[in-house]
Amino acid sequence: MNNPSDNDVSRRRFLKTVPAAVAVGLAAAPAAAQQPASSTEPFDASALKAAEALDGVHFTDGQDQMALKGAANQLAEYEELRKLSLDGATEPAVTFRPYLVGEAPSGPSTRHAKLKVSRPAVKAGSALDDLAFAPIIALAPLLESRQVSSTDLTKMYLARLKKYGPALQCVITLTEDLALAQAAEADREIRAGRYRGPLHGIPWGGKDLLATKGIRTTWGAKPYEHQVPDIDATVVERLRDAGAVLVAKLSMGALAQGATWYGGSTRNPWNVQKSSGGSSAGPGAATGAGLVGFSIGSETLGSIMGPSSQCGVTGLRPTYGRVSRYGAMTLNWTMDKLGPMARSVEDCALVLNAIYGSDAHDPTVVDAPFNWNPDLPLSSLKIAYIKSEFEKAPARRGNEPDTWPQQKAVLDAALDDLRRAGATLEPVELPDFPARALEFCSDAEAGAAFDELTRSGRVNEMVQQGPNDWPNTFRYARFIPAVEYLRAQQARRLLMRQMGALMAHYDVFVSPSRSAGLTITNFTGHPSIALKCGFVNGMPQAIMITGRLYEEAALLRVGLAYEQATTWHTVNPDLEKTLKMGSKA
Repeated sequence: MNNPSDNDVSRRRFLKTVPAAVAVGLAAAPAAAQQPASSTEPFDASALKAAEALDGVHFTDGQDQMALKGAANQLAEYEELRKLSLDGATEPAVTFRPYLVGEAPSGPSTRHAKLKVSRPAVKAGSALDDLAFAPIIALAPLLESRQVSSTDLTKMYLARLKKYGPALQCVITLTEDLALAQAAEADREIRAGRYRGPLHGIPWGGKDLLATKGIRTTWGAKPYEHQVPDIDATVVERLRDAGAVLVAKLSMGALAQGATWYGGSTRNPWNVQKSSGGSSAGPGAATGAGLVGFSIGSETLGSIMGPSSQCGVTGLRPTYGRVSRYGAMTLNWTMDKLGPMARSVEDCALVLNAIYGSDAHDPTVVDAPFNWNPDLPLSSLKIAYIKSEFEKAPARRGNEPDTWPQQKAVLDAALDDLRRAGATLEPVELPDFPARALEFCSDAEAGAAFDELTRSGRVNEMVQQGPNDWPNTFRYARFIPAVEYLRAQQARRLLMRQMGALMAHYDVFVSPSRSAGLTITNFTGHPSIALKCGFVNGMPQAIMITGRLYEEAALLRVGLAYEQATTWHTVNPDLEKTLKMGSKA
């Protein structure tokens, strides 16, 4: 669930800062220190010297000799525990909570509340393809009034998935039989007057880390290509209960990194020569291309915000612990989140309303209310913007061209549009905190989640095997000291306090989508939404609105005001033109 650019930076930083003594120490250490440890293998002080260099400490020879027996005994304990079968679904006996002591959310349950949303006047023409880019709020009235059947709508999206999916490389498994059965059932219920709500009969696609009973769930990775779970993820169950129709399992970067999976690399519907972004690559591309009504993505360090911004869709990353992750692939127990990727702010509100809340499976989920009020005046909200990020160019990635002047013009216009919508914007800055230094925590948790894959050697089946790819990360994650991980979690608590102090004064803050706040808020658990705000060189640009913990309603309200003041969310890619451009490349 990681943004590849963020992780590439952290991995390069790690590799550059490992002391040279480590390499010398490992070379001098016995072979046992270079292989998975066993209590029966020799172990001497040279291995401790190598570990000390990595850990940034130095002990005397006498202290090493004294510690040697304890270290050897620990290896025997590790070996005993390795006999247990552990996977990502087994939650560690330590649970992260994004709220501070005494600040647990409370309030009456709002689950299943009927939300007030717009009902745009959209007519069903003779060509259903004309509805491909329609938001849920436009499709739902057509289905409820039976102007359009779920079966016909589903067949239209299935046809588009078949036509454009291969070029975008965004589909792993087409769930055609299931989709047609669910659509037929939706039509029967609607005809009988049993309308379940605005998602009833709406075709959707799920990132292929969501378990689907009897249907492949590959995690985008070759070792899991033929994995078929015997459960449905909670999110899948809740969308089924809402009457939504699952049409496809969408691509994801292998084990939630980047846009490359075992079948290819997902492309951008605005320009197939460019990436969709990752790791919610398929949901971003398919939603942006009008191949599904909406999708579900996941985020650990940017995997909803990134592809939403790059593919020009509206993506909501809810508060950590807002949506159950039961049945979803685990990457980081303390950071993984699931959320909707759609074509409007109100669509995201509707989907969140269907999927949030506890389920007796995920211990991190808190039953905080979702108090959606689209009529709340913006003047009643305290809104900030990250001043320096609208004035200074972000670090460029690789060989990307310098387009900051054009980006700045788009971002400044977005702030002006918010002001015209009624927002009073106060300049602020994010906490001065080395949040990027926390990123090795993500590597440590990922290494633990996929430890058995690494130990079995099947990690070598992964398509990407470079220094910044998961196989290498899983290996060097084993050299992260437990003491440093726990100290980083202490530092994380300090960051949470600093963000809590900032958000005590503001309901939301606005930033570019490529913001330092992306890393910070993924560690603190705050919710964010990405909104298309213009174009540079034909590619979508986005702003990000971040809110208080469990108060998605406020950031969605600000996002809705922005949408109502602009038309960017109605601009869609010309896929035929995009594919022609790609064929000439």
